Amino acid sequence: MLVLRYVAGIAFLVLGVIGLFLPVLQGILFIVIGLAILFPRNRYVEQLITRARNRWPEQAARMDAWKERLRVFFQGLGKGGSCSE
Repeated sequence: MLVLRYVAGIAFLVLGVIGLFLPVLQGILFIVIGLAILFPRNRYVEQLITRARNRWPEQAARMDAWKERLRVFFQGLGKGGSCSE
């Protein structure tokens, strides 16, 4: 799972750097997401997430629901079974 986190974080950082030069991609957004994936226990990232949750509670609830869905999905993959609900 740790390798998947690093691969996803680096992929988002690469997309972010590419997005800085292409008008189609939001470079800063991808960089922030990549950093949040790579450094989830960073104090600055935690403060940023807390402020965003307080500012947009409805979206935070939706993200929590998606996070739970992804957790269940990846747990199912780890067991070797299918994840269909």
